[in-house]
Amino acid sequence: MFTFIKNAFAVKDIRNRIFFTLFIFAVFRLGSHIPVPGVNAAAIQSLASTGMLGLLNTFGGGALSRYSIFAMGVSPYITASIIIQLLQMDIIPKLTEWAKQGEVGRRKLNQVTTYTAIVLGFVQSIGLSVGFNQLSGFGLVINPGPATYLTIALVLTAGSMFLIWLGEQITRNGIGNGVSMIIFAGIVAEVPKDFYSFFQTNIKGASGQDLINSLLIMLVILVILLVLIVIVVVMERAQRRIPIHHSKRASGAKHTAHLPLKINSAGVIPVIFATSFLSTPSTIMGFFDFQNQGGWREVVYNLFSLQHPYGVILYTILLIAFTYFYSLIQVNPEKVAENLQKQGAYIPSVRPGKDTENFITTLINRLSGVGALYLTLIAVLPLVSGFIWEVPMNISLSGTSLLIVVGVAIETTKQIEGRMVKRRYVGFLNL
Repeated sequence: MFTFIKNAFAVKDIRNRIFFTLFIFAVFRLGSHIPVPGVNAAAIQSLASTGMLGLLNTFGGGALSRYSIFAMGVSPYITASIIIQLLQMDIIPKLTEWAKQGEVGRRKLNQVTTYTAIVLGFVQSIGLSVGFNQLSGFGLVINPGPATYLTIALVLTAGSMFLIWLGEQITRNGIGNGVSMIIFAGIVAEVPKDFYSFFQTNIKGASGQDLINSLLIMLVILVILLVLIVIVVVMERAQRRIPIHHSKRASGAKHTAHLPLKINSAGVIPVIFATSFLSTPSTIMGFFDFQNQGGWREVVYNLFSLQHPYGVILYTILLIAFTYFYSLIQVNPEKVAENLQKQGAYIPSVRPGKDTENFITTLINRLSGVGALYLTLIAVLPLVSGFIWEVPMNISLSGTSLLIVVGVAIETTKQIEGRMVKRRYVGFLNL
């Protein structure tokens, strides 16, 4: 690992990209401490650290609890991405047409996603301001009024869009996927704080049997985290290699190659999507105090709460559904079959064209079943542990956060390795 880091920093282009990414992280952390004008952030610190809001607060590096200009993080953009990708599935013909136009179509879809994120961000910021102000006993907004709420909404929306722009700069000039790296930075920034909070609550001041029990729980948590990290690393690198034969006439020589299909083709995207999908209804119902009204309202509230078994079940269903959905987007069987046919390649015992497409679709669905099971176990196991041992749900290295952190780290490492290999080839060609 140290040799890899040393070699990466020895390459000027990669070193500059890493420093640029760290600079963007510094800007992100600075912005997460700048409060929105006209609010008293101290009034909501306890509210923003519970339930689904606590998870969103962790993704934003604590920006929500400080009600900073980055309080909403990149959640509006993620929600907009989910909506646009769903609408591409033959729901809106224009979006479907753009999705098939290559780079030009992707640019148009990105513009639509950005505009949708602006609208969602503005609506969400007003809902957050009004809801948090009510839950805090009208202590959040200093001078409530339409003009004040409009100003706060504009600032929060602008902050969220600026954060998305920072993510785009990381994608272009830095290392890794920008939006994922922003979420990664937010989670990692909260790790020391959450472990210190756990220490203050469960270990400091304890004595005798209580101290032993707290230390044992802490030890079990660390062991589980280490085991989960190993499982995530192994599963994220696991592949199913499909043999590919090239005809001699097409390639000039033989031979056999492989089509690598990841066991978890969707990566950490289903986890982010499922979390974002649950966050909006959970936030809205929390503002209207559904939890304490009994009847169907409390049932609906529990359905979107990760602190209740109903919510965990819905979270599991969403993880499985998004895993299948996004795997087919990442590995488009139709395009793979078309590209193989153009290259004069074929899968042994499978006819080119439609049969190849059906074969790859079936294989991806089978792999997605294993990937969905893996994501569900990693994300749900710490939640179940929380029910059993009453571990705080806002710890930043929960299963959900752990999947994102390790997954993003692996993908970023692969990108660095790819750039290093590319540099070696370029250097060889320039000799």
